[in-house]
Amino acid sequence: MKRIYGLYKIKGVTATIGIFDGVHRGHQGILKKLVSEARRLKTKALVITFFPHPRKVLNPGAKVPLLISLEHRLRLIEERGVDFFLVIKFTKAFSRIKAEDFIKGALVDKLDIKTLVVGENFLFGSKGGGDFPALKRLSRRYGFRLIGVRPVRMKSKYISSTRIRCAIEKGDLKNASLMLARPVTVLGTVVEGQRLGRRLGFPTANIDPHHEAIPPSGVYAVNVQLRKKNYKGILNIGTRPTFRKDREPTIELHIFNFKKDIYRKDVEITFKRKIRDERRFSSAEALRKQIENDIRRAR
Repeated sequence: MKRIYGLYKIKGVTATIGIFDGVHRGHQGILKKLVSEARRLKTKALVITFFPHPRKVLNPGAKVPLLISLEHRLRLIEERGVDFFLVIKFTKAFSRIKAEDFIKGALVDKLDIKTLVVGENFLFGSKGGGDFPALKRLSRRYGFRLIGVRPVRMKSKYISSTRIRCAIEKGDLKNASLMLARPVTVLGTVVEGQRLGRRLGFPTANIDPHHEAIPPSGVYAVNVQLRKKNYKGILNIGTRPTFRKDREPTIELHIFNFKKDIYRKDVEITFKRKIRDERRFSSAEALRKQIENDIRRAR
């Protein structure tokens, strides 16, 4: 998949537009239709997305925890068979562009779009002027085909990135996984820590996550992917109250039977099951014994 930043001339495409945060089951339906139509028409399948997230630009104070990083998003979309990924920098100036101006200027004039595939609940453009009925009118005006994909429901409610964020932050990983159609994961980089785990006899890797939607504090049994190899381990998310309560939660990973230096390496952590809540222990020795129990349960 070729990744493009900024507007770029690719003539005669089948395209879709969206944030695709999480690449959940609803997004997957759109991508499947996009690729199948592109293959049928013998055109390139193009995903147009925006970065940063529009809500972070238009309302900087709003809390919009991303489900996955841009890099992770690109990788998951690439796995769906997409040919091109166009990333447009989202700014306040860009947000003022009317839907018709973007459709004509970018999709029609520059990309010579043949087919546009979107969800039937799609909303785009200044003041939400680019909803699905508006796109129908624009497709007739500018001579491209519009395909609408029905939103996916689970338990009578539409699947959305917002709904998945809420589930993850509440610790409802089962339903979050069902909506994502894959396990909940954290993708992050190993960074320097305080080596508290090593002092207790359980060396840990401190993880700097590439995104913000993280499960609540606690101890979890996890699988770890590192350099295309899989390992098992245990993960603690929390403020380390036994030693010194941190202001922000830290993510500490202990990989079973693993002694290699992985500082600055990227790891993807898959949550299997929560073992217990985080709590304060009376001493370091009491915590050490509890970690031994946690590891036995995780194994």
